[in-house]
Amino acid sequence: MRRVEASALIPAAADRLFAFVADPANLPDWQAGIVSAHVTSAGDIGTGSTARVVRELMGQRLTVDLALTEYQPDRRLELTSTVSGIRATASLDLEPAADGTTLTFAMELRATTPFMAPLEGMVAGAAQHDLEASLERLRARFGG
Repeated sequence: MRRVEASALIPAAADRLFAFVADPANLPDWQAGIVSAHVTSAGDIGTGSTARVVRELMGQRLTVDLALTEYQPDRRLELTSTVSGIRATASLDLEPAADGTTLTFAMELRATTPFMAPLEGMVAGAAQHDLEASLERLRARFGG
């Protein structure tokens, strides 16, 4: 298992930032590598909601189904997916700060088969770059 993490101060109140990052339709606007996204479950967004995204990762275009496994308004989101033998759990933790919100974006990557274990490090390296780029996009989006 590999874990990557990045944090940034985003110049927005936690409720405003959470509303933006919790909406899967906004993923292409801020998360690096996401080409498109749409909700695949019925009802309001919350724990148990699902979405399908198309992302570019290491030169390949992949369709990925996401499940929202934790939803704490204005505080925390957790999403899981499995693609090509790698299970990813992504979390977004929001902490109010004097000048906005500190957002910590983390990802745990785990091979689901022994064959994929050697690739965890390569995927983690790409994920670290994407986390940092995503936080920069959010900072720019909210005027930072």
